[in-house]
Amino acid sequence: MQFLKTLIWVVIAVSLALLASGNWHDVTLNLWGDIQIDIKIPVLMAVMFLLGWLPTYLIYRAQSWRLRGRLESLERQQAVLREAPTAPVEDAPVI
Repeated sequence: MQFLKTLIWVVIAVSLALLASGNWHDVTLNLWGDIQIDIKIPVLMAVMFLLGWLPTYLIYRAQSWRLRGRLESLERQQAVLREAPTAPVEDAPVI
């Protein structure tokens, strides 16, 4: 199974490298005013991907961190309740 996973990642990496090398052209971006920037298409695509992926990833990590903290808090409360001694129950008289 690990071989297939590695093979798929290699195929994806080779495909992206071929796509990037085939599209290695300059693109002129018109920014505000008279500012222009020349950037390669694969670099522009990578930057745009990161701009879309990074906020989602940060939100996921923050939510995961918050939920992990809540879970640890609940586990500590449960451990305290388990350790608390309980009063012995008196035996009911048998009739």
